[in-house]
Amino acid sequence: MKRIAVIHLDDVMYDEVVHFLGQELEIYHRGCNGDVEQARALIAEQDGKVDAIGLEGLPSQLHLGSVHRSHEVGATLPGAASQTPVVDGGGIRPGLERWAVILADRAQPGIFAEKRVLMTPGLNHSGLVQALARHTRAIHYADPIVYFGMPDVPLVGARSTLEQAAMPTLEQLKDAPFRRLMPLPGSPGHVRAAEPFQKADVIAGDIGAIRRYAPDRLAHKTVVVEWAEQADVDDLRRRGVSIIVTLMPSLDPGDNLGRWSAATVEAVLVALRRDPNQPLSEDTYLDLMADIQWTPGIRYLQPEEAGINRFSFVIHPLNISFIHKHPIFRWTKYLPDDLVEEVSAYMPAMYVSRIVGGVSETTGQRIEGHLITLGATPRMMLKHDAAFTYRQLNAAARMAERKNARIMGLGAFTSVVGDAGITVAHEADIAITSGNSLTVAMTLEAAKQAVKQMGVTDLTQGKVMIVGATGSIASVCSRLVAQAIKNVVLVSIEPEKLLELKRVIQEETPGAEVTIATRAGDLISDCDLVITATSAFGQRVIDITKCKPGAVICDVARPPDINPAEAALRPDVLVIESGEVIIPGDVDFGYDIGLPPKTSYACLAETACLAMDGRFEDYTLGRNITMERVKEIYKMSLKHGFKLAPLRSFGHYISPADLAARRTLADQYRNDPALFAGVRAEAQRKLQDIPIMAKGVKQSGSFDKRWLTVGALGAAVGAAVLGLVGRLRR
Repeated sequence: MKRIAVIHLDDVMYDEVVHFLGQELEIYHRGCNGDVEQARALIAEQDGKVDAIGLEGLPSQLHLGSVHRSHEVGATLPGAASQTPVVDGGGIRPGLERWAVILADRAQPGIFAEKRVLMTPGLNHSGLVQALARHTRAIHYADPIVYFGMPDVPLVGARSTLEQAAMPTLEQLKDAPFRRLMPLPGSPGHVRAAEPFQKADVIAGDIGAIRRYAPDRLAHKTVVVEWAEQADVDDLRRRGVSIIVTLMPSLDPGDNLGRWSAATVEAVLVALRRDPNQPLSEDTYLDLMADIQWTPGIRYLQPEEAGINRFSFVIHPLNISFIHKHPIFRWTKYLPDDLVEEVSAYMPAMYVSRIVGGVSETTGQRIEGHLITLGATPRMMLKHDAAFTYRQLNAAARMAERKNARIMGLGAFTSVVGDAGITVAHEADIAITSGNSLTVAMTLEAAKQAVKQMGVTDLTQGKVMIVGATGSIASVCSRLVAQAIKNVVLVSIEPEKLLELKRVIQEETPGAEVTIATRAGDLISDCDLVITATSAFGQRVIDITKCKPGAVICDVARPPDINPAEAALRPDVLVIESGEVIIPGDVDFGYDIGLPPKTSYACLAETACLAMDGRFEDYTLGRNITMERVKEIYKMSLKHGFKLAPLRSFGHYISPADLAARRTLADQYRNDPALFAGVRAEAQRKLQDIPIMAKGVKQSGSFDKRWLTVGALGAAVGAAVLGLVGRLRR
């Protein structure tokens, strides 16, 4: 049996037997209570009796950044032994810290991504800093606060000033007492600045320094340390810490805490050398470290925060009026709209709210979401090149990662710009989806329900028009509708894409009757169902006065293509919003998204559903939505308990009485062609008094009014979610 002695800085005395790398080891723990001479005596006492001696909290070398310096007392301690090798953990700490961060990130992807890290301290943790720097650029040092009691002022502790400060710092610490270098838990001589700890997401370093100098409340923080005892865990739990990560390998297969220090692990590896004459070099350690199979200890300390899958969703204002309505920006209504809209486009991504309460009815998996907003309206996104929005979305993705989200959904025009999410997914470390697959599924389900409620029992014998048919949402809608109804009219201003789409439908669905056109025109008069999904601005997308009696219009676009004034001209026609979704659980969006409780737009619901299913992968991207993905996400949503919300029209539920009135009118118009002709003529006359518009934007020569027909307006974020430049955290 191998024997190891570990000399501790504090006052301890106990023995233990562990099994590590297939061998049994006896470890003697002895404390010097901060007395250097007592430490020398303990080393001398164990010399020749054990296979290795570890010095915990008694470093011989000091490292900060790229600067190295011997500790004047610590460097002499190994000389107290003449036979047994003496180590302090410095030989393996950097390598194991780097490896442990990799393993921890594999076990909990995104645990360090884009986090604000406070090294407490950074002294002798160069490997940890290097590893964390691969996941975040926001690393700060608490060394000036811990060792010198300095206040929280700009540049003090900044990574940018580390190299200039490292040498003077080590010069001051070269002969400092070990208890100053390696603080133990307890009350500090004087209170240290709390702000750096409060700003940090991750507090990394030594458990003693963190417990001694961090403020009493550390809610929602992650603490990363070499090792921790149960008393440390209990204290961090009391302070509100969410997660503790212990980096060093466990020497006991039954231990899930990680209570062994780098000094102990290094002493064990020294004792287990295949050849006792092997030098204590990095190569020797690497050979032994390669045999260690372990995952760093990751423990959630607050039960309510454990086991939650997190997602994020990006929103933005649909037009200038939403900016004016926001409480923070009401004053902007006194400025020129064009100026406000231009300036808001350059605003950085901002956090809006936290979505809580979602839980799967089948698996019990809990989810949490985070709303993030950009400042650009759709017009500004179209005015700038795609790279402009990509940069903002990349910033939003980093913000989402900081919130521990592992997938981000693109709402409204953020899923339209450029290549519809492909570039964003390529550049972001987080999974991306546009949400358009579930939007398609729920749109078709809502349309089916609406047609039934309007009294059409067999739509397979009817006709459907899809406006904006070559867009990402509408094109797959067209293909799916054709399989069920077989008589479809496809409308788009992109004739070459219409030709291709018609060819695809006829190949997939032999016998389908497909009509294509660049304008809806009079073709709408024979259609029982109209699905409109365009990005048209300043256009009259369809002439509702030409619709047949009792027709249903499913307006997928956000902002909508049809406005209430137009819809009022034909009270027999039912205009519904795209399929909205009820998320399972007691959902609270933390912000008024303009929908009833628990109700979400479909693209947001897709992101939530993927998180609930643990599918953290790029899902719906680009303009070619596959029917397989639409069917898969629909089944996934049903599995977890997502449901189609009751139908709504212009923000209001459609009541049975309203449906009955519309059906009665439709029957009258069908049975009395002369009456219907008069009604339609009157409606057309009144239509001339309604300004030509789409998306709430009136016709104007100052804006390019081409229809983008991308249709992937998210159908999703809706008037309220998208109705602000960015409501900050409540």
